[in-house]
Amino acid sequence: MKLVVKIGTSTLTHESGKLNIRRTEELCRVLSDLKNAGHQIILVSSGAIGMGVGKLGLASRPSDIPTKQAAAAVGQCELMDTYDRLFSEYHHIVAQILLTGDDFEHEDRLSNFQNTVQRLLELGVIPIVNENDTIATDEIKVGDNDTLSAMVAVKAGADLLVLLSDIDGLYTDDPHKNREAICIPEVRELTDGILALAGGTGTARGTGGMKTKLQAAKLCMENGVDMVICNGNSPKKMYDLTDGKPVGTRFYAKEKTL
Repeated sequence: MKLVVKIGTSTLTHESGKLNIRRTEELCRVLSDLKNAGHQIILVSSGAIGMGVGKLGLASRPSDIPTKQAAAAVGQCELMDTYDRLFSEYHHIVAQILLTGDDFEHEDRLSNFQNTVQRLLELGVIPIVNENDTIATDEIKVGDNDTLSAMVAVKAGADLLVLLSDIDGLYTDDPHKNREAICIPEVRELTDGILALAGGTGTARGTGGMKTKLQAAKLCMENGVDMVICNGNSPKKMYDLTDGKPVGTRFYAKEKTL
């Protein structure tokens, strides 16, 4: 199985913006084990700006573009160094790929991305993808890694996109406000009712929320890729996913017609 796994900033870091070491170590261990089992892994990782904020000692996530880009430049170094060190413990090699929305719009750049990812997978490497926040502008940025991961999953021909979030899945209502809210186990059609459950944005450390996750689901479902939203607090749940067990909320791709 070719898996694209996306981990968000709020899952990857503590409230301080600094790395959640225990969770990141567990993520790398599980992904390494899944790779040992024969699965191909592409990791889409947020966290560059968040980790840059922590390393620079900033009081909060910056709102101005130059500081965001500076934080991303600092944080991306620490992020990749961490992944390289942790995956190396399990004898796996990682590669960094930084993208902007522009790379998906130009045929030659998209082809280069697809060819590079395919060759990296053939060589047994784990590609780690992030948006190139240091140079991205409003005109060319994807904007959030939920959407980016869906674009990567579609263009890389993945079987499944897994969004590791700070919530168990898509709920019938906001579970933080309504204790009666129920996690929806599967979605086969993005009806107006489902889309209305999106709510607002995510945490102060991230840029997404359920809205961007449903946008990602739409892109995946329309292009033959299943998608799952599940809680990243326990990366071991991905074992259940690859074993075909229900986890979180699964969005089923539309059946292709001949």
